[in-house]
Amino acid sequence: MYRGRRSVVNPYSYRIKRALMKAVIYGVMTAATIPLIMMYLWLFMQSISDRVLVGFIPTNFSIRGWRFLWQEIKFGEVTIPMIWPIALNSLIIAGGVTVFEVSIALLAGYALSRIEFPLRDKMLLLIIALHAFPGITLLIATFYLLHLMGLINTLFGVIIAKAAFEIPMAAWLIKGFFDAIPWDVEASALVDGCSRLQAWRKVILPLVKPGIAAVSIFAFLAGWNEFIFAYTFLFDPNLFPLSVHVLNLIGEFRYVDYSLLAATALFYCIPPLVFFVLTQKYLMQVQVGGVKGA
Repeated sequence: MYRGRRSVVNPYSYRIKRALMKAVIYGVMTAATIPLIMMYLWLFMQSISDRVLVGFIPTNFSIRGWRFLWQEIKFGEVTIPMIWPIALNSLIIAGGVTVFEVSIALLAGYALSRIEFPLRDKMLLLIIALHAFPGITLLIATFYLLHLMGLINTLFGVIIAKAAFEIPMAAWLIKGFFDAIPWDVEASALVDGCSRLQAWRKVILPLVKPGIAAVSIFAFLAGWNEFIFAYTFLFDPNLFPLSVHVLNLIGEFRYVDYSLLAATALFYCIPPLVFFVLTQKYLMQVQVGGVKGA
């Protein structure tokens, strides 16, 4: 009987192929990252230059672009306020969206995971389908509802509108983490005398910490970057977040201070970057199809 030769993997050839694969992957990632780095580098150089930059080297070094950190800025009859109250508005919106979205998504995701009810599977498909439509398609209807509730020109109105559009997808995401927890874990807690709410709070929630962290990060970034609802529902300049403030720096004046604009744009990027750096370890714990116990 003929027996084929057993193939032997050459360790040296395998290492070469693996090194080449890594080189290709890192090369593609580097090529995709370089344009972003160059854009942010240009923004930084522009923020410390008195003139509009053509290259990357400041012509006249100056920190005038960052003066919004410690004083108001006047352009003729228009006064640009200090950045801190505006940043606080963005922080309130981002924090409010995070609290609302995570709180409701945890309850909804648990119900979708553990409770059987009619049309449950179709509801999950509907959540995915509706998330494909941008929120701007319901902008007029949302404005009308907030007007009826007396929430136009309030930060709370922007918060609940943004959270309402983000909750379905967050619930669907957190449901996957609840699905990965065996029912036996929860049943054991119920046998030990816990109520359903106690089992959910003391046993289940600690096991889905990575999922909670992931949803919180996405919710915070969505709230921080919110523009269209804030631009439409807020009329008082004292309530504008940073996203609207950056637009006003472009559209309010015939003369655009590009150093000020670049510095403000960089300042706008700093809080999400810091938030991501502080929470990225939780994102690394997220596993597709399961959770890693904390």
